[in-house]
Amino acid sequence: MKNRLVAKRRDFLKTVALAAGAGTAEAQAPSAPAKPASAEPPPAAPAPQAPAAIQYPRTFSGHRLSMIAFPLGGVAAGTVSLGGRGQLRDWEIFNRPDKGHSVSYAFPSIWVQSGAAKPVARVLESRMMVPYQNGFGLSPNQVSGLTRLEDASFTGEYPLARIDFRDRDLPVKVSLEAFTPIIPLDAEESGLPIAILRYTVANPGKETAKVSIAFSMENPAGLDIRNSGARQPILNQRTSEYRAEGDLAGLLMTNPGTPKDDPLAGSFVVGVIGGEGGHITHLRGWPKAKWWASPLLFWDDFTADGQLGPEPAELGPVGSVCLGREIAPGAKAEYTFVLAWHFPNRTPAWCGWSSTHEAERNTVIGNHYSTRFADAWAAASHAASNLPSLEKRMRTFLRAMRESTLPAAMKDAAMANLSTLATPVVFRTADGKFRGFEGISDGSGCCHGNCTHVWNYETTTQHVFPTLARSMREAAFDLAQQMDGVLPIRLNLPESDQNSGTTAADGTMGQVIKAYIDFELSGDSDWLGKIWPKVKHAMEFCWVEGGWDGDRDGVMEGVQHNTYDVEFYGPNPMCGVYYLGALRAAEEMARAVGDAAFAAQCRKLFSSGSQWIDANLFNGEHYVQHIHGLPVDKIAKPLRSRGGAEDPEHPDFQLGEGCLTDQLIGQYLADVAGLGPLLKPENIRKTIATIYKYNNRSSLVHHDSVERIYALNDEAAVLICDYAEGKRPRIPFPYSSEAWTGIEYLFATQLLFAGMLKEGVGAYENVRKRYDGERRNPWDEVECGHHYARAMSAWSGVVALSGFRYQGADRKVIAVPRTRGGNCASFWSTATGWGTFTVSGGRLALTVLAGKLPCLAFELAAEARPAKSSVTAAGKPVTHQVSYQNRRATITLAEAIELAEGDKLSVAL
Repeated sequence: MKNRLVAKRRDFLKTVALAAGAGTAEAQAPSAPAKPASAEPPPAAPAPQAPAAIQYPRTFSGHRLSMIAFPLGGVAAGTVSLGGRGQLRDWEIFNRPDKGHSVSYAFPSIWVQSGAAKPVARVLESRMMVPYQNGFGLSPNQVSGLTRLEDASFTGEYPLARIDFRDRDLPVKVSLEAFTPIIPLDAEESGLPIAILRYTVANPGKETAKVSIAFSMENPAGLDIRNSGARQPILNQRTSEYRAEGDLAGLLMTNPGTPKDDPLAGSFVVGVIGGEGGHITHLRGWPKAKWWASPLLFWDDFTADGQLGPEPAELGPVGSVCLGREIAPGAKAEYTFVLAWHFPNRTPAWCGWSSTHEAERNTVIGNHYSTRFADAWAAASHAASNLPSLEKRMRTFLRAMRESTLPAAMKDAAMANLSTLATPVVFRTADGKFRGFEGISDGSGCCHGNCTHVWNYETTTQHVFPTLARSMREAAFDLAQQMDGVLPIRLNLPESDQNSGTTAADGTMGQVIKAYIDFELSGDSDWLGKIWPKVKHAMEFCWVEGGWDGDRDGVMEGVQHNTYDVEFYGPNPMCGVYYLGALRAAEEMARAVGDAAFAAQCRKLFSSGSQWIDANLFNGEHYVQHIHGLPVDKIAKPLRSRGGAEDPEHPDFQLGEGCLTDQLIGQYLADVAGLGPLLKPENIRKTIATIYKYNNRSSLVHHDSVERIYALNDEAAVLICDYAEGKRPRIPFPYSSEAWTGIEYLFATQLLFAGMLKEGVGAYENVRKRYDGERRNPWDEVECGHHYARAMSAWSGVVALSGFRYQGADRKVIAVPRTRGGNCASFWSTATGWGTFTVSGGRLALTVLAGKLPCLAFELAAEARPAKSSVTAAGKPVTHQVSYQNRRATITLAEAIELAEGDKLSVAL
């Protein structure tokens, strides 16, 4: 019997105002309680001036360029980052992270002659920034001493970056647009191992300007950029070939001396796309020379006339491609460069992924993109041939997000964290399966294995690339089926049923809910039919003797490993509410496949567990843990300690009576899934308001923590846990005093679902102000490693505030924005299509921009039963009927329709 003693203790948002940051947004209900003085002491001295409100897209200049590293590269295909000055940095195309490492002599340069004036040549980057301290001086390999442009501003709107350069001595105006096409739902065309750098040069003068732009870099085939002096016998065999085919011309860099299975074996292209009307010159290699004579001779060659050549007798490893044009007064011209790579030999050991057997660590698991393209030239050629259509589709996506009336900080957070899918955090093995670390360290993957209890938080992949999300789900439940329902926290490579580690309560429950979200977004009954027996088996594991709910009463009380890297002992809100969400999701999936008996069983357990948690864990303000130690022999073997409590009968590292920010994470995913309240709605609302009261801090000046620090000083943040009345266990669970952006976004989303709009948008603002380009890189939210996957929970706010949800099996569109007044314009996506929609004054206008959208019903907010209604699809009226209940109008069509790309639908009440 459980201890049943309850611990007793303590809209359309003025449309444009919300879009600009919701500074004037008003909460609908409930308002946040005043924060007690003890939760946030006044600062001893005035805090520095707060960063300005977030705009979208964001523009950075001055010192706020210093930390910028904007990922360029396809989804799960490697990346090279664009720095704030226009430099390329962090070359992570070699099957592993490489923070702080660059390919030598990789830089653009510009030469300009206006009329008969003296030519001007510059490295096409803005000037180096402080600090300059280095034990050997700044690197000659980055030509640090060559003249650069005076200044720059950087505008980031992932996946597109724009840099506007300024230099009073340069007679032309230069800007750069850099991108890799990222297109929702199209994982293949979004997964190209390429980066596009398009420089636009405008001539404001009265005379014709001759302008050349060159791009140079060392041949990286076989090169270890961490130790460029190593592997010299292999590097001596590098070669570069000049090719020109169709719209593409450039250098194919290879190395026939690299062993075929070497992780560094591969090829690279530096090319020009669309050089017609201009003059292309090249050097397959700079002059081979000692000391720094080679870059000196290149610079002499380029600055003399803006062209390259003739080639030297002995070629070095650095090559260059140059495009020259003449630009008339008042005209402009484009210079489009493509960088493409092909390094097929990924191994677990090389990238930092664990293997079950030591002998398998060097097994080549490959890269999916290398199965599409034979080499880097093939990838570059594909990009060149398809660039107009790929770019158009990408810009359509960007425009849909930019023109949304959602708050700027929310759009910024969602799109910035989308960039994680283009970093070494994720990859696709040669079999096409999607794999993810939790994050990455500077030189290796950090925490391998599609970690369930981290990836459960994020919703970006499910809504932008649902096929990749389903790939992750399939791998998890396939493994669980092999392991008698035990769903491991992590998956080893090559795949094996002998995974190390154990299972996690939160990890398994979240995967069940996410499987339901996958099904809802797609409506794919065949997919559900295949995965359901495995999901069911994983749910049944909850009920084994000594398991999470061995007595089958709907309450988790067993040993519950979780995302805090410890086991919670006894009933607690985090894992318990997660379990309720999984029971509801399993119930709905069981009904969808016709398994009525299992659905009824899940419903019974859900009802019992929900009532018990409300009665026993809610303390009047929020939910708490009842700590119940267990002897080891009463714990199911797969659940035995993984390194948490040394004494499971008297465990340390527990939550206890703390106010945990993600205590309702099960409700968070249930809200995204449309599963309804898992507990009493009034208790949910009170808990969310209480978390805001205790855990949200407008300043951390007086916050003490001996743990990892992700926010500090004058910065605002939401802490993971607070022990407001001093009832902290002697040793609380790890990380309790930290602030993780992935949990901050989760909580911000819950505030939005609860109608606390100002508070929810403010939480988004506070995170993004910390990532301002000077303190931190805006495209790298850190937790246990760079680009942490949990932070992709930022997309959840888009789902919550826009109020767009799709029930695929029923072909039903729900469009009920949570903005003040219920009006909104936003992006929408399902597993079959994406586009834009607007809700205003009882009218829905929906456009399909890509894919398709099967429709049978629509649900809109309505203050009263509509007297009249109309539905038009693709310009034709559609027969329908209207029902009304609980201030919602449901419009059901006489026959299902399928909206295709370009189709528009309108519903008027």
